[in-house]
Amino acid sequence: MSLRLINIISNAGSMQTIADIAERFHALSVWTTPAHGDESAVCHILARPEEQQDLIDQLQGAVSKQKAWRIVIMPVDATIPEIEKTEQPQESREQAIREELYAEIDRGARIDSTFVQLVVLSTIVAAIGLLNDNIAIVIAAMLIAPLLGPNVAMAFGSTLGDRELITRAAVANLTGIAISVGCAALVGLLVPATPGPEMIARTRLGFNDSLLALATGAAGALSLTTQLSSALVGVMVGVALLPPAAALGYMIGIGNFRLAAGAAALLAANIVCINISAQLVFLLKGIKPRKWIERRAAQQSTRISLSIAFGLLVVLMAIVYLQR
Repeated sequence: MSLRLINIISNAGSMQTIADIAERFHALSVWTTPAHGDESAVCHILARPEEQQDLIDQLQGAVSKQKAWRIVIMPVDATIPEIEKTEQPQESREQAIREELYAEIDRGARIDSTFVQLVVLSTIVAAIGLLNDNIAIVIAAMLIAPLLGPNVAMAFGSTLGDRELITRAAVANLTGIAISVGCAALVGLLVPATPGPEMIARTRLGFNDSLLALATGAAGALSLTTQLSSALVGVMVGVALLPPAAALGYMIGIGNFRLAAGAAALLAANIVCINISAQLVFLLKGIKPRKWIERRAAQQSTRISLSIAFGLLVVLMAIVYLQR
């Protein structure tokens, strides 16, 4: 069940307007309680899954000009008595609403001590796994790596035209990649060795690698919009980002700049592909700003970011073709 309880705190005089909006969007239950100690009140709305995003947008438009207002959104696991079968939507849509997505994705674009520690640890584990040709260790490193968040956040910010989120996500992504490459380079300096097949495989850009990155970006965005577990998706994105970053750093550490260039090309192609596919999924899922003027800015941001990404992808694929 993907019901949500929407609580709107606003002026008591606007409660009837809020109730009318809830009725227009076929809310399952609506009730009002007075707030303590002032002239405000709280309207509680049990909202249908298929109406939630539009309902929240309308409610926000109705109360946003007030000085003191707040909308609190809470998931509902079950109700007693249960919702009648006739009241349930014909098609289950386990889709997160925009505000929930923003809150979750915003956390993934933050640089804190935990993010740095996880990147360092995952890179060390990945470098050891690649050196020993042990794919199990590499997979363990992918489980640790927090590289999914910043990349999906960049795609989400581009879809909404949110420059602040795009900037923070880009900084977090560059920081994570830089830390990963730096740690792997240090491993190369301290433990120089002849690269094995697993390491060499992460220094060659091919068409299959780009297809993998496109799939992982789409899976990452889909897992968020449909509220599915992102654990498996984290592993998939780790396949596309962490091993080539570790290989790039290690090759720099041992001074093999020819293979380092190949790993850098693979890493760049994967980042581009992940962002393209994630952004396309957000667009197909109908993720967009609330206000029409913001939508115009978002459309422009989407066109620019996709044009740049597709241009870079074409250049990288041309390099792959010429090297064959």
